[in-house]
Amino acid sequence: MVSSDPQLRFGQVVIGPPGSGKTTYCQGMQQFLTSLGRKVVVVNMDPANEGKPCSCAVDISDLVTLDDVMENLKLGPNGGLLYCMEYVETNLDWLESKLAQYRDCYFLFDCPGQVELYTHQHSVKNIFSQLAKWNFRLTAVHLVDSHYCADPAKFISVLCTSLSTMLHVELPHVNVLSKMDLIEQYGKLAFNLDFYTEVLDLTFLLDHLAADPFFKKFRRLNEKLAEVIQDYSLVSFVPLSVQDKESMIQVLRAVDKANGYCFGDLEERNLQAMMSAAVGADFQFSSALGVQEKYVETSAKTVEEEIMQL
Repeated sequence: MVSSDPQLRFGQVVIGPPGSGKTTYCQGMQQFLTSLGRKVVVVNMDPANEGKPCSCAVDISDLVTLDDVMENLKLGPNGGLLYCMEYVETNLDWLESKLAQYRDCYFLFDCPGQVELYTHQHSVKNIFSQLAKWNFRLTAVHLVDSHYCADPAKFISVLCTSLSTMLHVELPHVNVLSKMDLIEQYGKLAFNLDFYTEVLDLTFLLDHLAADPFFKKFRRLNEKLAEVIQDYSLVSFVPLSVQDKESMIQVLRAVDKANGYCFGDLEERNLQAMMSAAVGADFQFSSALGVQEKYVETSAKTVEEEIMQL
């Protein structure tokens, strides 16, 4: 069941654990891309997603909902969600007919938050593979709440989950640390932010973790987990605050580079106009500050020369 339309369609599949900000990201990215001139289609792939803040052109809830599955099949939320995605996989013709209505658009797929779907179970992976056969060029945007950086044990767990997801999903992948504007509320970080985004030498993190009496007895286990992460050398993160245009641009550039999307001239002009308006005041302040620093240095040098003459 492969679409006969050879036209490429680009987009993002937004994944991540519950509460990581996937729907908020889709809403913010939709507004951001629309301001750049892209025609954006949001596809809700989460049958349990209620109260969606942004309008979804395609909603998987029209096909199957978690509440109906739990009520009729007497399943719990986890088993029900697995069944829902398997049901979507067996009804891909419905999804194809819905997506075929939109041409020359950029797609944002808002996916469920159950971690097992991206590390063990194959239905979501098979859906992504079928989308590729329909000429979709997708990037997996894996959102992780930045508060995990404040806890070394949780951060190692997040690294393992991110690595497992990258290997299982088999798509171009961008890991994102979301809610960076709230990171200071979770406590002081043990290292600077680059340590977490670039996933630098994890031995420093292990030493910090060993200071906790509870984790001290698990040092060898943590060392082996760190070795696995560093041996693959695949995981890194892009920091994101949805309210910050510069961080949105940073994420978008990483996504576009991963799936091969190229900016058009109109988008580039809109982006430059947006950023010039956003950073104009900061640029003027920085310029004034630079002039002031240069003036102070010149004045200090003049005073020093006068002292030497005396």
